[in-house]
Amino acid sequence: MLEKGKISALQMGLILHPTVIATGILFVPAISGTHAGRDLWMTPFVACLAGFYAFWVAVKLHKMYPKQTVMEYSEAILGKWVGKMVTAFLLFYYLDSLGIISREYAEFIIGGFLPNTPLYVVTGSMLFVCALAVYGGIEVIARATQMFMPTIFIVLAALFIFLIPDLEIKNMFPILEKGFGPVFKGSVSFIGWFGEFFLAAFLLPFVTDHENTKKWGIISVISVLLAMSMSNFIGLLLFGESVSKLMYPVLTAAKFINIADFIDHIEAIFAMIWVASIFMKISFFFYAAALSTAQWLQLSDYKSVVFPLAFLGVVWSIWSTPNISSFTQYLGTIAPFYLITVHIAIPTFLLIAAYVKKALSKKKGVSMHG
Repeated sequence: MLEKGKISALQMGLILHPTVIATGILFVPAISGTHAGRDLWMTPFVACLAGFYAFWVAVKLHKMYPKQTVMEYSEAILGKWVGKMVTAFLLFYYLDSLGIISREYAEFIIGGFLPNTPLYVVTGSMLFVCALAVYGGIEVIARATQMFMPTIFIVLAALFIFLIPDLEIKNMFPILEKGFGPVFKGSVSFIGWFGEFFLAAFLLPFVTDHENTKKWGIISVISVLLAMSMSNFIGLLLFGESVSKLMYPVLTAAKFINIADFIDHIEAIFAMIWVASIFMKISFFFYAAALSTAQWLQLSDYKSVVFPLAFLGVVWSIWSTPNISSFTQYLGTIAPFYLITVHIAIPTFLLIAAYVKKALSKKKGVSMHG
């Protein structure tokens, strides 16, 4: 195996949390609000089923191929040539995601805090730090996540509590005025993000306490559901249906916090915590891209490709989209289906093919024995 490190099931669950929520909490409330309107608070509850399903598929495939990641067992299931084509598409996705997530980070930082800083400086500095974490291995990423996550939970909870006096419950009503259709349309974006729980396929081979895997996977999905729901409630109850017109509803909401005319500008604290969260997401996608590249090229070590991929990530983040308007349109139209294809459709196909292959091998074994 290219990775020698080991992590616990708890660390696996903690890594998956920011992997899903870091970008989702910023962009998805506005995107889902465009379709669901005042019923956008329901969309995470519909979409979380995709999270449970994606994680379940990852666990099932791991049990059948316990020492392999998705890049390895895809070829074992589908054969060398078909498997190579599938893994080539997956590899493209992980590399593409590395650039896109870096661009999301850069747009947030430049748009909200550093408007005169060049894009490549923002993405390059973050990818360099992430490259150091990836070069250290999965244990380094897991420990960093374990250190940051408690603070992130506390800040998100505090953000909701401090905003309670400004929230208007009437913005929720009438509920389901246009039926369930808009809710389903709005949940498609969330389905794409929740599907990222299939990335557990890159963590399961290195988990030591497998008896706790399901428990922490389920807890991670529920924690993401709560965080996503909280961000949707904040956006809806504070801004009403106009939440769909805001680029970063949660950041805008943080600017409303003013405690006794003494504590304000809380958005700076929120931004700091979010940067820690996006660092963990980029690091894990970076790790998946590096490991996938090494496995696809059949290299003996993934660390040799880490820093070249950091440079590629900077270039890709600039090439990925011309401006923030095009980027937002991409997130609301193409991205959800792109994510669903990679994290739901392909894993489902692999699982069905694995069961068929297993059944055929058993039948063949019985007939030969007979």
